[in-house]
Amino acid sequence: MPSTPASSPNVHAAEIDKFSALATHWWDPEGQLKTLHDINPLRLDWIREQAGPLNGLKILDVGCGGGLLAEAMAAEGAQVTGIDLSAQALQIARLHGHESGIQVRYEHASAEDWARAHAGTHDVVTCMELLEHVPDPASVVHACAELARPGGLVCFSTLNRNPKSFLLAIVAAEYVLRMLPRGTHDYQQFIRPSELAQAARNAGLDVTALAGIEYQPLLRRYTLSSRTGVNYLLAARRPLPV
Repeated sequence: MPSTPASSPNVHAAEIDKFSALATHWWDPEGQLKTLHDINPLRLDWIREQAGPLNGLKILDVGCGGGLLAEAMAAEGAQVTGIDLSAQALQIARLHGHESGIQVRYEHASAEDWARAHAGTHDVVTCMELLEHVPDPASVVHACAELARPGGLVCFSTLNRNPKSFLLAIVAAEYVLRMLPRGTHDYQQFIRPSELAQAARNAGLDVTALAGIEYQPLLRRYTLSSRTGVNYLLAARRPLPV
């Protein structure tokens, strides 16, 4: 995983523009981001499995977009903050929160910026489907590690880099089945589990769980799997002081 100079903003402007253009689709379960609606229950269940009951936990959702996961965790009783660099997505998240009555704090910030002001203050940090969209994923991993309190949990999800993931996550999902808008992903930005695990360890985290995600297109259902060839989830903890 490459590293950019500390003074360089860790963002692809084109990626922000791409997801900002999709902002109005965030809460449409049949829209261009419908796969996020399909996968959200699995992500929530997996986070709960790693963290235990979410009620009362202080959670940060990095790259929260329109707030799908953030709201779901807040509905479980967690105290949730969502951060993102798309002002348009955050506006949609806030508007939906007003409609749903589910309280989430949304802030326009990067993981690195938030870590400078809020290090060590979160029970759980989630970073889902973001690492494959930034120039320096290792920097985000390091920021997430800093944001977790000692003993706190960090959860990631991203895409593996291999021929199978290229065929399924790009060719099939974007061009054949049209599950996602074309150009959503750049294969060169995909991250092997070994690379993410190493970045987590380099950031001082202990990797505790790894699981694959498989999709059944006819049922529009995602399930956990031991196969991490395409989508996968990784959990890690910040060690307690000795």
